[in-house]
Amino acid sequence: MKVNELVKELRKLTDEELKAKISESKKELFELRLKQSTGSLEQPSKIRELRKTVARMNTILSERKNENGGEK
Repeated sequence: MKVNELVKELRKLTDEELKAKISESKKELFELRLKQSTGSLEQPSKIRELRKTVARMNTILSERKNENGGEK
């Protein structure tokens, strides 16, 4: 999936769904790092891709928070 398509899909999600997806992605990232340390990770580029996706989701949440005047 291209980055623009991914961002469009992420923007369609609610705040709660984004937070859940961030949590899920962080768990997956932890597991990938664990596999990397044991030498059994097949796609090291997956870590970088996942880190960027988490950052994008956090950015979307921050933008929404700032649009609402800082409300949670």
